[in-house]
Amino acid sequence: MIVRFTPLARKEYLEAVSSIAQGGELAANRFIDKVETALSQLGQFPQSGRSVPEFGSLVPYREVLILPFRFFYRVVGDTVWIVALWHERQMPANPEDA
Repeated sequence: MIVRFTPLARKEYLEAVSSIAQGGELAANRFIDKVETALSQLGQFPQSGRSVPEFGSLVPYREVLILPFRFFYRVVGDTVWIVALWHERQMPANPEDA
């Protein structure tokens, strides 16, 4: 399967990398490596991510944890779409705010 980012998720990812890079280029590179490894595995095993625990069956999305971020995705056809990522401390008050 192909793994792709929506435009919003791509923006959030680049902002996350930029934020981590403020702590040092090495930390940012390690994060990028972790993301590439996890997303490569996701392309091979798209159901390997967990259901989003806060939402249960309310939404058709799954997530992969690449700490300190949660990558939310949805499988459509032969594509795994990364739709958003949130810092682990970030969570809306209810599913309608997502």
